[in-house]
Order: sequence, then C-alpha cells, then structure tokens
Amino acid sequence: MFSRQVKQFLKRSSSTLWPYLQRNYGAPSRQAKVTNDFVSSLKSIVGDKNVSTADAVREQHGHDESHHEIGLPDVVVFAESVQHVSEVSKLCNDNVVSLIPFGSGTGLEGGVNALEGGVCLDVTKMDEIIEVNAEDFDCTVRPGVMRIGLNNYLRDTGLFFPIDPGADASVCGMCATSASGTNAVRYGTMRENVLNLEVVLPDGRVIDTAGKGRRTKKTSAGYNLTNLFVGSEGTLGTITKATVRLYGVPEKTISAVCHFNSVQEAVDTVVQVLQCGIPMAKLEFLDDVAIEAFNKFSKFDMTVAQSLFLEFHGPALGLEDQFNTVKELIDMNNGFGLKTAIEADERNKLWKARHEMVWACCSLIPGSKPYSTDVCVPISHLPDVIVKTKEMIKEANVIGPIVGHVGDGNFHVFFPVDHADTETFKKVYDISHRMALLAMDRNGTCTGEHGIGMGKRDLLIRELGEEGVEAMRQVKKTFDPNGIMNPGKVFC
Repeated sequence: MFSRQVKQFLKRSSSTLWPYLQRNYGAPSRQAKVTNDFVSSLKSIVGDKNVSTADAVREQHGHDESHHEIGLPDVVVFAESVQHVSEVSKLCNDNVVSLIPFGSGTGLEGGVNALEGGVCLDVTKMDEIIEVNAEDFDCTVRPGVMRIGLNNYLRDTGLFFPIDPGADASVCGMCATSASGTNAVRYGTMRENVLNLEVVLPDGRVIDTAGKGRRTKKTSAGYNLTNLFVGSEGTLGTITKATVRLYGVPEKTISAVCHFNSVQEAVDTVVQVLQCGIPMAKLEFLDDVAIEAFNKFSKFDMTVAQSLFLEFHGPALGLEDQFNTVKELIDMNNGFGLKTAIEADERNKLWKARHEMVWACCSLIPGSKPYSTDVCVPISHLPDVIVKTKEMIKEANVIGPIVGHVGDGNFHVFFPVDHADTETFKKVYDISHRMALLAMDRNGTCTGEHGIGMGKRDLLIRELGEEGVEAMRQVKKTFDPNGIMNPGKVFC
C-alpha cells in the first residue's frame, strides 16, 4: 500500500501519525531488526551464556499455553539481575527493538508471542525470595519465584499465598496478567493482593510503584501506579520485584463435591450461598462434559452431571455450621451425591484433578490443543449466560467443557481443537466471540482472568469504547513512546 519513499517520509514524521497509520491502515512496524552487532551488545551486558539464538530456545519462548500460532523472538536473553533488565531495556529502547518479558509462559491469550520478533527477556533466573514478613502478612519476591515454590517456602510460617490460577505460574507474571483462580471468591485477585512492584521501564529507569520498601495495606499517596502495572501484560515495563499479601493457613478445611440435573439448579445454589454471606474459599462449577473428561483423565468415577466443587476455610468451631447451611441449600435445589474430602491427601487429589482440566479436555480429542476462553458477569446473570453458552456449543456440534469460578461470576470453556480442522476451529472462534458479546451485553467483561493478549484486542474496544482504549494508548505512549514493550498485545 505504501511506496518506499512514502514509508521513509512517514517514519520521519510525527510520533503520533505513525501509530495511527499502523493501527488503521496496516502500515509496517517501526521496530528495528536484530543484527549481529546488537546480539553482541546483549552478550556484553548479560554474558554469552545468557544469550541464545538457537531455534529450540526461540521456539520455547515464542508461545504460551494458548491456541495462538507461535511468534518467534529473534533472540532470547536470560536476565540474572535488575541491572541486566535495565541495561537490556535501554539497549532495546535506544535501538527501537521489540522487548517481550517472559516468565513461565502459562498464559492463555498469546501474551508472550513475539509478533514482531525482537528480544524475549526471560527473568526466571531471578528467583530470590527477598523477605517474608510473617507478622505483617506479606512477602517480597523476584520474578522467577513460582507460586507453588513460594507456598512450599512458607509452609513452616503458618502462612500461604492464596492466588491459585491452576498453573504453576510465576508470582510476578501473575501480577502482569492480574491472575486469580479458584480462591478468588474468598481472597480476591492479584489486584487486591499486590502491595508494591519494582518495575523497569522501557528506557531502563527503575521505579517502585508504591515507593521504595513500602508495604502498607493501604495508601492515598498519589496515583495508584501499582494497579496500573497489575494487568498491563508486559506492555508498560518489566516487573522485577513484587510485594504481595499472605494469609494465615486455616485451622480447618473441608472440600466437597455435589451434583445437579441442570445448570440452573447448580448456579442458583451458588447465588444463594453467596447471598447467605457464607465465606466460601472455593466455588467451582464443572458441567457434565467436563466431569466426563475429569473422570477419564484423572481416574475418578464421579457422577456425570452438572457439578459443584466447594471448599470451606476457617476455625473448626463454626465451620460445620457453614457446611450444614450449604448442604441445606444444595438439597433445596435438588442437588445429590454430596461427598466430602477432609484429609489433605484427598483434598489435594481432588483439586489437582480440577487444575488439570485443560489437559483432561484435550484428551477427549487426541492431538488437539486447548482453545480456552473466559468471560465474567455479575452473579445474577451467570445462569443465563452459562445456559446460553451450552446451547451455542450444542448447536455447533463441537466439544466444549465448561469450568467456572462461579463464586465470582467467571467461567471458562476449554475447547479441544485440532488446528488442521479449520471448520471446527472457525466454529469455536465464533462461539468464543459470541460468548464475549453475550457477557458484555449482561454488564460483564470479555475476560475475567486470561487477559487481552493478542486474542481479544477487538473485544477490548467493544468493552471500553474507543475513548477508553484511546486513554489506555495515551498511558502506553507515556511509558513506552517507542512502542517496544510487547508490541501487538492489548491494542489493535
């Protein structure tokens, strides 16, 4: 569409015109190519051993767990310190080379795929747990610290980090995507549990979003920079340290499973439990298709029906009363087959199987990959949206198990899809899109957990409007004027 002369003129023109043309007319990227000299400069910063252009390493860092096609970075850099991250960022910014932060790669919307090549900055070697302040219920970690590893480290303190997206994600990666998961109904999402972040900006500057060393439970000092970076998906800077809330390990835990003949009865039970003010730790919905996959993959023999997985946390005195109240509500809604898991081994087995649902669903179609999507709606609209989603899946004649963190109105569909089956892939994409529109029509959001990434950029405009998205672009431009941070994500 553009001649060479026009391209050269536009690249010399104002910084606002070029992004506009990229966005609206498909103008080529401004990002520079990675040269041998540039790679040599990277090696001088982090050392030869921490720079790789090997195809296998690039492929490993060119995708997450989603269905999106791989986007290979030109080079992978392994940072071992904040100074490494700062100097690599400055080098990329000065040379206008794309920079994509990489943690554990467990995302589901193509958030780490290198759409324009460039540098993938792997921070997993920065795996220090800096401090645990048991008396203050918080800890500070580097970006390579994983969720399960942190909880193993905390085991003897009587505390735990509750945000549980299922995958063993990195804590700072969970900050970047505003992760949540099965415990969100009780403990909230990452947005409610991050006290401070250390962030390396694209030009190499290092900031602490709440002030250096600050870790108070609340503050009214200036703009909320911390939550600006929580959920920013690597588009504003690289998170190199996070201070997060911890909670006391509950005195007693009861897990339970029950079944229903209809989606309406199951979700009505959830709504009534919440309306009664019972502080549930987990409230998970699995439809009949999900239970069938659950049984086959994890060697269970559970009744194939619409099902709820529940968990109660609290002091032994009073927890039985909460459980009995929920049991009455289950009975009122024609629930059946209630079973409890009290011992830790039983509970861990049950929730491990729940967390493996993505792969359980893929086992229904050998060789398939997960096409996973999620939406979130106000609780009152949840039964209607789930029922209509099941109708879409049935009408399209595809396999789509539904799994939901229904306690906070969030649910997922895990479609097992063979990418070579273009007809099914098109149907699944259509259902995913219609789900998002349905949720937004019910005052909900197109994504409760997975983020926008590269998969829901058009839906973000539908959800926030052009003015809202343009305000986000202005924030992006302020922090990242050269557009090097994770280009092609969040914004169309």
